[in-house]
Amino acid sequence: MNNILISFGLAFLITFFAIPVIIEVARRKKLYDEPDERKVHKMVIPTLGGLGIFGGFILATLIGAPVGSIELQYFVAAAIVIFFLGIKDDILVLSAAKKFIGQLIAAGIIIKFGGVQIADMHGFLGITTIPPVASIVLTLFTVIVIINSFNLIDGVDGLAGSLGLLTSLVFGTYFFYAGQLLYSVMALSLAGSLVGFLMYNHSPAKIFMGDTGSLLIGLINSILVIKFINIAGSPTVPVPLEAAPAIGFAILIVPLFDTLRVFALRIFNSRSPFSPDRNHVHHFLLELGFSHRKVTLLCVSCNIGLLLIAYFLRSFGTTVVVGVLMAISCTFIAIIYYSRPKNKTTEVVNIDTKKQVVKYRKIATVVPKSVQVN
Repeated sequence: MNNILISFGLAFLITFFAIPVIIEVARRKKLYDEPDERKVHKMVIPTLGGLGIFGGFILATLIGAPVGSIELQYFVAAAIVIFFLGIKDDILVLSAAKKFIGQLIAAGIIIKFGGVQIADMHGFLGITTIPPVASIVLTLFTVIVIINSFNLIDGVDGLAGSLGLLTSLVFGTYFFYAGQLLYSVMALSLAGSLVGFLMYNHSPAKIFMGDTGSLLIGLINSILVIKFINIAGSPTVPVPLEAAPAIGFAILIVPLFDTLRVFALRIFNSRSPFSPDRNHVHHFLLELGFSHRKVTLLCVSCNIGLLLIAYFLRSFGTTVVVGVLMAISCTFIAIIYYSRPKNKTTEVVNIDTKKQVVKYRKIATVVPKSVQVN
């Protein structure tokens, strides 16, 4: 317990005190996120908050982790890969292909060396143990999707950070009672960092986490959810849970379902799954007139509600619970989609990222706070 409390508190303090320094440096160096047709903010805002999240998480985890946690070195290595990937994209625009390759490298590290692998479906669609090759492919797909899910949901003040805080608190609490100290420390170190960051990211945000933060949250959650499925699905652990894959899915359901839905729509329309648009759930809610705070509150509340549904229905098995969650999620999306004003569109011109070669910083001219950038 001492390790966990120290990790949480240390992560919070490091991030909380680092963010103002990062904001000042970003302002002096003119490193801002510029508004465009896809973004909902109208002012130039620093976008390097992920630096503070990364620093708080890494230092707190290394200090609080139990001695002899061999896999931790590989998790840190993957986090460093994601960190450099994100920081480069926040300062210099990075193509989707290069980001994908970097994510594959990070995913390969935690799968090959960190032992993060889905080897059992726990009865989902009647499947239990799966072959090694299928296991690697499924795990790789899962990690990549989760990494991108938090990156893509990061479109409203406080949303990605609040969802990441919720998931890390749930995972951290479970791993504590399950006797898995390393994963509890990792989860609650991330939670502490996000609490410190959210002090500056609530609407109106003073800073964004950028890809550095969102990709890191996705990576850590991919590790935690796969470990959760493997540990909670075993009857020999102190706190076994029926339908563990379904509960793991429910913990991440808002960012994960939204990403899978948007990816499917883009592929169906013969577009790259990484091409930009305004088809995310937070875009729909903003078009309905919700403020940033209300969008965040609604999404977090829905995530909690669906998690509780999955937990209380766990005795019905993984397939049934996942089916119920998908049905509820599809119904919710359909309601808000068809409730939007009819004179608005969510489509944007397809951008061929392969033809974009950007060799300049994302620098915007400093303007007074009272002046809006169109």
